[in-house]
Amino acid sequence: MRAMILAAGRGERMGELTQAVPKPLLKVAGHYLIEYSLYALRKAGITDIVINICYHAQQIKDALGNGQRYGVTIHYSEEEIALETGGGIVKALPLLGDAPFLVVSSDIICDYPLQNILKDPHGLAHIVLVDNPVFHPHGDFCLFGQRVYYGKGQTFTFGNMGVYRPELFAHCHHHEGGRFRLGEILKAEILNQQVTGEHFAGFWHNVGTLEQLELVQQYSDNLSILAV
Repeated sequence: MRAMILAAGRGERMGELTQAVPKPLLKVAGHYLIEYSLYALRKAGITDIVINICYHAQQIKDALGNGQRYGVTIHYSEEEIALETGGGIVKALPLLGDAPFLVVSSDIICDYPLQNILKDPHGLAHIVLVDNPVFHPHGDFCLFGQRVYYGKGQTFTFGNMGVYRPELFAHCHHHEGGRFRLGEILKAEILNQQVTGEHFAGFWHNVGTLEQLELVQQYSDNLSILAV
């Protein structure tokens, strides 16, 4: 299985911290934020990795290189303008192949065992849902067994981890400028009952703001275990 790490965004909510440095290269407990995704993929035995880059792209290439020191192979998908999560995946499809592939965000730190994720979705996608964090109390989707749906019931938040079939993106080339969010097509295919999911209740943090960065720095024991 191949994987993609989403890393093209500017990280504007980080304020001055990302004026001269891209968010994936911010340090969390002594490691680049994006390195936690690389470590997790390597532990899962997934070593063929695509990273999309745009903002301060060369800094990311210089910092990570070809992935050799992480025990992986990195391919870069360079964007002239940031294409959002969905557009970035579409542009990278030639590097991801014809089989289902895993996509994770560079600003997620968690201990979800990626080796256990469903690698051959029954539909077009399989996503990981987490308990609603303080900053997103109403969640995104509901879960009945493995079926993701909208409606009444307990909601969960999309954990920015999922396995997708290339066919999910077959009709996405019409978006103006190629820019669109992954959530747009996930929502459409959830209504078509083409998305399955699972709930993960373990250690999961989205590092999207200064407050979240400060919060995750407090979990030094957890982070030291993940950063190997």
